[in-house]
Amino acid sequence: MRDGEFEKSGDLRESVMHLAQLWSDLKSIRVPETGWPRPPGGRMPVAHPPAVGWHAFPVTMTLARRSGTAVKAYITILAALAALSGPALAGDLSPALGGDTTVDVTGERAFRSIAANAAGMSRARFTFGQQLFNTVWEPAPGSQPTTDGLGPVFNRSACADCHVNNGRGRAPDAPDEPMESILVRISLHGEGPHGEPLGVPGYGDQLQDRSIDGVAAEGTAHMTWETVPGEYADGTPYSLRRPILNFTALAFGELPGDTRVSVRIASPLIGLGLLEAIPERTLHDLADPDDEDQDGISGRINIVWDAVNNREAVGRFGWKANQPSVRQQNAGAAIGDMGLTTPVFPNDNCADGQVACAQVAADVADSPEIMKSFFDPLVRYTQLVGVPRQRDADTPKVLAGLSMFNAIGCSNCHRPTLVTGDSELEELANQTIHPFTDLLLHDLGLGLADHRHDFLATGREWRTAPLWGIGLTLDVSGFEAYLHDGRARTLSEAILWHGGEAEPVREAFRALNEAQRDELLAFLQSI
Repeated sequence: MRDGEFEKSGDLRESVMHLAQLWSDLKSIRVPETGWPRPPGGRMPVAHPPAVGWHAFPVTMTLARRSGTAVKAYITILAALAALSGPALAGDLSPALGGDTTVDVTGERAFRSIAANAAGMSRARFTFGQQLFNTVWEPAPGSQPTTDGLGPVFNRSACADCHVNNGRGRAPDAPDEPMESILVRISLHGEGPHGEPLGVPGYGDQLQDRSIDGVAAEGTAHMTWETVPGEYADGTPYSLRRPILNFTALAFGELPGDTRVSVRIASPLIGLGLLEAIPERTLHDLADPDDEDQDGISGRINIVWDAVNNREAVGRFGWKANQPSVRQQNAGAAIGDMGLTTPVFPNDNCADGQVACAQVAADVADSPEIMKSFFDPLVRYTQLVGVPRQRDADTPKVLAGLSMFNAIGCSNCHRPTLVTGDSELEELANQTIHPFTDLLLHDLGLGLADHRHDFLATGREWRTAPLWGIGLTLDVSGFEAYLHDGRARTLSEAILWHGGEAEPVREAFRALNEAQRDELLAFLQSI
């Protein structure tokens, strides 16, 4: 049997003999002077194979720096154990990924249904909120006074412009393609009064590429791509792409040389209310900022500014967990992406020095442009979008992929199961859910770094993205685009970009053979 391979056999005795020989080979490798790192709860005895349940990934991390052969042998053992254990590793995972809110919808409308357990009043507000989400706003004064006030500078004129079918955005493939569902965050070194990124004079913290008549758009961003080749351990080649950003037509002068730039695609809008209902205590329990358990994973909580309650709070939404609530996430998108004021952010988005923008805003001032009676249903809509059910959950290939997901360490950060606590919405309270996230910040390495701090998040840290619904991306959006800037065109590419704390997991994925990779991807496509 070659390194990185394990062939399933009906003869359990033969399989165990293969494992015994592999483990003997691994034991012959010199033990680090510091000894094997400890799993949670105690020291791993060298005389016995590591338990798949805790992934034993400190060992992989140690060996990765010492011996490629050792890593291959170790991954082979994990893969073999996963194959032998099969459904046993599924644990408490249920196809009802959103608990009682789970919906049985697939296809392009999979992310547009209300939570299955929603009550009558919630359904009425959801329907109205959905209409507002799809509304195309006009500059003021407009034909409908209740839906005017767009701009003066903005990126898009409707929420649904970026979140088509409530799905994710994408990056342009060519420099002349418009950036339709993607935006550019900008900032300088330093921080604002509440710890937020420090905006760029004349531009603020986000480049608005559109404007109403009589006001200059801030500028245009163009993306090109650099090819990054690589290959799996079995010799199969792959090709990644790294974005290169350029700006033209900058209306208020060149950006300073030390400007931090970060491209962000829109995220899917499913299960947000459930994630909001995860108790803060749970996040603190999951966090390990100093890596006290020495497993190489040091998830951190981002502490951000809660503009609704005028205090610091735990961040849980956005690519860097820089928003504390669904309400503030909506308000931030309204003012930042569409130039629409709300009860949360009542002032127009005109950066210092934008005279025409400020003058037009003053002339048609009618804040908030999204009045409370509209804003509340919009928030309710985004809280109650249901999570689709897992597909093909009991098939052998998907079960094997779940086992591999656990075995190589993906679930160290993409936590399969969380439990909600109390919620103002009874539909969301006390639900056992499977979002595959810990909502924490993790260092994903230099390859994904944007070098842009966001409250406590460093330039290398990103929130663990929830994976539920990821297998429906192509059906919902008509394309695939993953990671914060949409660089990954497939799930494999997304995994291969992981570095930092996730480097051992990436290398474990690279060490799998094609059949094992296909099983892991089949599982991801099922959720």
